[in-house]
Amino acid sequence: MSELDLLLTEIRACTHCAASLPLGPRPVLTASTTARVLIVGQAPGTKVHASGVPWSDASGRRLREWLGVDEATFYDASRIAIVPMGFCYPGKGKSGDLPPRPECRQLWHSRLLPLMPQVELVLAIGQYAQAYFLGAQRKADLTATVRAWREYSPRCIPLPHPSPRNQAWLKHNPWFAEEVLPELRACVAHALTR
Repeated sequence: MSELDLLLTEIRACTHCAASLPLGPRPVLTASTTARVLIVGQAPGTKVHASGVPWSDASGRRLREWLGVDEATFYDASRIAIVPMGFCYPGKGKSGDLPPRPECRQLWHSRLLPLMPQVELVLAIGQYAQAYFLGAQRKADLTATVRAWREYSPRCIPLPHPSPRNQAWLKHNPWFAEEVLPELRACVAHALTR
């Protein structure tokens, strides 16, 4: 087994946060040494926790639409890695799911990400991924960060969450569909054809 395979086995067996997870641990992620695109979201929701398949919900359908890829391409780990900020469902909060547990970032990300040397495009979905990947370059809020996507492209493209709950955000920010999505699709296509 490769170093990455061993690490993925270790991550998938992780029970570090078990006492804090309402549905118990079930780390959901995909990665490979050959992936060119890295998708980093928040944490799995209840549907993804139940299926064990990343983005296997309405948000995933919209995300695949945004990227201009079919399911077979999206789930081809040799081309696209899916590594959320938190690997397990964190529980329900007042206005949606709780934030991703910080332990995944602390325990696993620094070990996992260097084992994917072919990644040339990171899609940072939501404020937690943007904080991790953009650091001090991140703007005051998610909208401003996404609007400034050109500053981070072509290495990283910040995105809002593709959840149906974000319909109001998408309606109030038509520039996202007009300006960002065509470039996003072009960047993804370019990365996947190299």
